[in-house]
Amino acid sequence: MNSEFTIAVHSLVFLAYRPDRMATSDVIAHNVNTHPSRLRKVMSCLRKQGFIVTKEGIGGGYILNCNPDQVTLAQIYSATSIGSMKPGWCSGKGDDKCVVACNMAEVMDHIFCEAEQHMLVYLQRTTISNVLERVRSSQQQR
Repeated sequence: MNSEFTIAVHSLVFLAYRPDRMATSDVIAHNVNTHPSRLRKVMSCLRKQGFIVTKEGIGGGYILNCNPDQVTLAQIYSATSIGSMKPGWCSGKGDDKCVVACNMAEVMDHIFCEAEQHMLVYLQRTTISNVLERVRSSQQQR
């Protein structure tokens, strides 16, 4: 899994925490603890999917454009990270006389695809609001 998913969820939860205020990329990046240019790349993806809207210029920034009760982590994963479970390196064709070497890449592709589908089912059960509730609950326990 790539970090864009975590950055996206963190950013949306931050915006849901302050629903009536715009936040600049610098403010969100500081909260997420990432570089503003990296954050802007992720936010661009979220904007294209309609989760946020932007306003340029003075007083501009990002604001939530979705109901955090209805946006699931599966939707965010699909928008930012689908296919990222599969590692960049995979066994090649290898020795074409060996049944393992000839078939490992295809078998592993199926395994990663199935794992990702199971993860999406799990992520479908959690919304941005659920994550914000967990954050608030963690704060109260301190």
